[in-house]
Amino acid sequence: MIFPPVALAEPDGLLAIGGDLSKERLLLAYRNGIFPWYEGKHILWWSPDPRFVLFPDELKVSKSMRQLIRRETFVFTVNKAFGEVIANCRTIARRGQDGTWITEEVKEAYGRLHKEGYVHSAEAWLNGELVGGLYGVRLGKAFFGESMFSKYSNASKYAFIRYVEQLRSEGVELIDCQVYTEHLESLGARMIPRSEFIQRIAQLGV
Repeated sequence: MIFPPVALAEPDGLLAIGGDLSKERLLLAYRNGIFPWYEGKHILWWSPDPRFVLFPDELKVSKSMRQLIRRETFVFTVNKAFGEVIANCRTIARRGQDGTWITEEVKEAYGRLHKEGYVHSAEAWLNGELVGGLYGVRLGKAFFGESMFSKYSNASKYAFIRYVEQLRSEGVELIDCQVYTEHLESLGARMIPRSEFIQRIAQLGV
């Protein structure tokens, strides 16, 4: 079970097509700077250059978000509702997207990895209801973010900020955001060359 060298990826980052979502293949992918994304029935494997990442020490928290955190508007938890988080990430409507890449196969595969301690979720609750959250893969001192959702203004941003702060306290030095979003750029994420990304994750024990 191998992947082609990431340097052979297409200009848009597409590296390979096919395979499966077994634990072994998924962990091999992340350890080599590759992640899956479905298109129709096919698994596509990506390694974009440049790579969009957040260094926890560079997290930007706006004044309004600091006030929201101080007011304790939401309750923050980790790994309390993984199934609900990925289900919401799968079904939430997103601007400019017709559907979701989170197929039933993806949901099951990441659910298995969650049970084994590789995949983690972070949640934001309001009045006992799950209103925002995210999930991703934790390996060594790196966290590979996969998806997030929000049902209430600033809920996903709140969960993300609180989780980044927790990851930083646990020694995590790099958060993979995969591809650019304005939302995450506002929180401090930036592009780095893929070669630097690969080098860094190797140094972080991924």
